[in-house]
Amino acid sequence: MLLKAHAVLARTSRKFLFLALAALFASTVHAQYGGQGPGTQVRDTSALHPPAGARVAIVEFSDLECPACALANPTLLEAAAKYKIPWVRRDFLIPNHIWSPVAAVNARWFDAQRKGLGDEYRNEVFANQSSIYSLLALRQFTEKFAKDHNIALPFALDPQGKLNAAVQADSDLGRRTGVDHTPTIWIVTANSKGAPFIEVQHPDQQLFTTIDQALADTVASAKPSNAKKPTKK
Repeated sequence: MLLKAHAVLARTSRKFLFLALAALFASTVHAQYGGQGPGTQVRDTSALHPPAGARVAIVEFSDLECPACALANPTLLEAAAKYKIPWVRRDFLIPNHIWSPVAAVNARWFDAQRKGLGDEYRNEVFANQSSIYSLLALRQFTEKFAKDHNIALPFALDPQGKLNAAVQADSDLGRRTGVDHTPTIWIVTANSKGAPFIEVQHPDQQLFTTIDQALADTVASAKPSNAKKPTKK
């Protein structure tokens, strides 16, 4: 009887262990692959403003090794080109991703070489993500990208660690904001009569309509055409 009780207890313990591991795995998948819940609970809005002079902008927190980010990237590219609005791309590193921290540093190095080159690198990484399976593969990809753009790639891109610190600062900002998955995308506005920021959980379905609404909500009030001119004395 005692042995039977121990067997039942062992099976029960394994069952609870399995359920706990399953829950942990599900939360990790949510963080890496952009599983959508009720929406991000924003705790700090300091990142959710358009750049100076812009009415509307896209703010995205992403990880270059995240498949959901790669899937959303073409839609974001299309929207930024169509509406000609700023696209603020911030790093949000997912734990245990092998090469994304290095790729994020590489992108920032290319940012400093030529305007728009860092974003071109990010887009190419997303487009070729499935073939970048290791740090060595990332290095080979990056060397080819640099060669194709006639840029000499140094052995060490960030010898003082400044670019890595900037990547980590973005991730810290994301955590303060409330980000818990990638990609996390907002349409942010200035002086809007509507919401100051709206999260886009399904870019393929919601991105363009959300931008349309944000632009409509930020149209400056037109001055009456029949306004009287001041009388000169």
